[in-house]
Amino acid sequence: MSEVPPNTTYQFRFADSLLGAQMLFVAFGALVLVPILTGLDPNVALFTAGIGTLVFQVITRGKVPVFLASSFAFIAPIIYGVQTWGIPATMCGLTAAGLLYVLMSFAIRYFGAGILHKYLPAVVTGPVIMVIGLVLAPVAVHMAMGRTGDGSAWLVPGKTAMIISGVSLVTTALVALLGKGWFRLVPILSGICAGYLTSLALDVTGYSTSFQAVFDPGSLQNWTAPALIVFTPIAEKAWLVMPAFVFPEWKWEAILFIVPVAVAPAIEHFGDVLAVGSITGKDYVKDPGIENTMLGDGIATSIASMLGGPPNTTYSEVSGAVALTKAYNPAIMTWAALTAIFLSFVGKIGAMLATIPSPVMGGIMILLFGMITVIGINTLVRSGQDLTTPRNLIIVAVILVCGIGGMKFTAGSFAIEKIGLAGILGLVLNIILPQERKQES
Repeated sequence: MSEVPPNTTYQFRFADSLLGAQMLFVAFGALVLVPILTGLDPNVALFTAGIGTLVFQVITRGKVPVFLASSFAFIAPIIYGVQTWGIPATMCGLTAAGLLYVLMSFAIRYFGAGILHKYLPAVVTGPVIMVIGLVLAPVAVHMAMGRTGDGSAWLVPGKTAMIISGVSLVTTALVALLGKGWFRLVPILSGICAGYLTSLALDVTGYSTSFQAVFDPGSLQNWTAPALIVFTPIAEKAWLVMPAFVFPEWKWEAILFIVPVAVAPAIEHFGDVLAVGSITGKDYVKDPGIENTMLGDGIATSIASMLGGPPNTTYSEVSGAVALTKAYNPAIMTWAALTAIFLSFVGKIGAMLATIPSPVMGGIMILLFGMITVIGINTLVRSGQDLTTPRNLIIVAVILVCGIGGMKFTAGSFAIEKIGLAGILGLVLNIILPQERKQES
């Protein structure tokens, strides 16, 4: 580790409130993206991100400057769970996922971190992460082309939708590649803003319908193009409202479907903690201990899910902002959390976010879900394992084909499929398949 900066101890000062609000701004685009995509309430997500961060700070004794908010890894199971069992049952599965983190933290406490690498190596977690991204690819394409996530209905004329989603996608990519300073930390927020402004421009000029007619005249014979953005819900929403909390409803099927997904982000938690430690020059794996950081992450996730919010995870965007500003004081994240809690009671924020046209989010999703897949590939590459050996080939192949292909196992009213089934199969195969013997020279 490098020399420890002098301002890494917890110091709660009012002067840091503005910097805390700026940290929330960096996280805001990604934080609200998950609830928007999954049908959850953005105001609840803001509240649970704030509460989760405060809980994490208490458990880690205010030593780690991280902000916890909506996890991308759970987007696919949340979308599927909401469509299949509804939001309350899905929250039950997500609460159980947080409890899995807690169990892992106790396992690390008593057996050491090596136990996770033994039973959940990269050859299992890498393909599972890839499946999470690839299963959602059709949803991204449908929304980018102006359809609903399942492709069953058109919301926006196709050519118009592709203009909007293209602007969102290109803007996000350019900001991520070419952005400077604070600007490069908010690529998702920049893409959403660019797509939103494009939608407004198309609405104001009436170009939405005329553009579609020029390129595909027949498509508008029975089409009355609605406004891309309708501001009426914003005007009708009160300024101060209670977030629409949703409490869990017991559902075994949801638990067994979602819990295996938690394995991959739990492993990634190590990398996040190491990354923050490299920025501040402190070894958080030892103090407050990786078992405590994972415990904090797990309890924060369970609390969020008990209230109807998405699972929490540490945000790399905020860690990047910490590196950029050299503001290592963990109390700054307390201010970010308090700001998130305050904004969660502003009703017009959620109403404003609900007006974002689906193609805007579709463009972001194309990049986002592709990046999740690449993270899975990178997990395999960094492990340095030979994927051509029979054992590794079997594990990776079964996970990918069963997950992407949508294999489903049923027993009476119980059913598990796709990501959840793929994760369980990978875990079981890694345990039961014999290790390959090294060839004698």
